[in-house]
Amino acid sequence: MSGFLAMIFIFILVSIVLGVTRSNRPSLGDGGYPPQQLGPRPGQPYGMLGGPAQFAGQQGYDPAAQQAMTQASRDAIDADITTYGEELRDLDLDVVGRELSAEARDDYSSALDAYDGSKQQLLTARSNADVKRIAQILEEGRYNIACVKARAEGRPVPEHRPPCFFDPAHGVSVEDVTWAPAGGAARQVPACAADAQRIRTGNDPSIRMVNAGQGMVPYWDSREYAPWAQGYYGRYGMDPALRSVTQGALMIGGFSLLMGLLDD
Repeated sequence: MSGFLAMIFIFILVSIVLGVTRSNRPSLGDGGYPPQQLGPRPGQPYGMLGGPAQFAGQQGYDPAAQQAMTQASRDAIDADITTYGEELRDLDLDVVGRELSAEARDDYSSALDAYDGSKQQLLTARSNADVKRIAQILEEGRYNIACVKARAEGRPVPEHRPPCFFDPAHGVSVEDVTWAPAGGAARQVPACAADAQRIRTGNDPSIRMVNAGQGMVPYWDSREYAPWAQGYYGRYGMDPALRSVTQGALMIGGFSLLMGLLDD
């Protein structure tokens, strides 16, 4: 009998301890993960890209960046990471067998780090700020890829220009072109080589189309893609072509809204 009472006492004691432990655990967020604190994480790569605290002192800071990440933004950045991985595979085929300079190897290493860093960041992404951070990583990585190609071919490294306006996944723009959407005013926009050539020959550029619920629209016409667009273009707020788009009543679609840039 005494043994039975001892077992009951031990059971009650263990239940009390477990109850206290559970009450001290952090609440679980979506997907069963503890809510993520905004801002740089300990040991996170690309810490210079920072979180909301860093954006607070920059033009274009958007308090809405602290809002929960939309599924549209997650899907867009996930697709871009996949595309970026394919670009790295193609780069490897382009330079295989070539003797790369130390600078080219450094750029190549940075491009690979951008791929690993963006995948790691997506695993814990919970907010618009996270989406913007990952887009910045990919934008920088694509410039590194362009530098590797240039160095391998003996050309000067390209200017670090904004991504192609029609789809940031097209990579670094090579020039500003005059383009107007259907029924809209013409504006100067940064374009990749392929889209610049399409426009010169009278064809339509390859525009990133997204599902807005009522059909497919250019990404700049959907609010849900604002953090994604801001991540790619936010640092180029003073670029003349992008300022031309984001200022005034003749803006292209909703790009001014997506960028969240402030007038001087």
